[in-house]
Amino acid sequence: MPNPDPFYPVVDSLAWVERLTKLGVGTIQLRAKDLDDSQALQIVSDALAITNGTQAKLVVNDYWRAAIVAGAKYLHLGQEDLADADLKSIREAGLSLGVSTHDEDELATALAAEPDYVALGPIFFTTLKSMRFEPQGIPKITEWKRRIGPIPLVAIGGIKFEHAAEIFAAGADSIAVVSDVTQNADPDARVRQWLGLSAEAA
Repeated sequence: MPNPDPFYPVVDSLAWVERLTKLGVGTIQLRAKDLDDSQALQIVSDALAITNGTQAKLVVNDYWRAAIVAGAKYLHLGQEDLADADLKSIREAGLSLGVSTHDEDELATALAAEPDYVALGPIFFTTLKSMRFEPQGIPKITEWKRRIGPIPLVAIGGIKFEHAAEIFAAGADSIAVVSDVTQNADPDARVRQWLGLSAEAA
């Protein structure tokens, strides 16, 4: 992929995809859970219809079959999904691939898949999903960026706008944001803050 933008929101609905696209967000991940194949294909197709012709790059979380069929260009896989995915088909379809990592073993697994970027998390404690991993902390960003070299590193997990400068300084190329946007009292204003910072970081 052209690298994920410095600000990389992760959302779970078409309404959010549309809202962020209209605000000028450059990279948006659609992470809608527990869909069957036909539901996944529908939401991916609808999201692509929203983002096509705009500057927004839509990253499909997990549903690699739907991403291929719908003609998406960007895919993100967690470790369990990576284990079940057909990487050959994903590459043949021309999809760029990002992979989640939480520890040393998962980093090795991710790098073996030759990803276009690696996500590290959770940086901080997060209540959005049950995590079996402890928060990684900001120093881990510097360590992993040193190890993966030119591969872009995305930091995720409990990150708020106020943490951003320190996380970029630690070596992250991009920050994936969930609750700081979706649970914010004024999401549009928060997005504009992030986009302003992204312009400085780019």
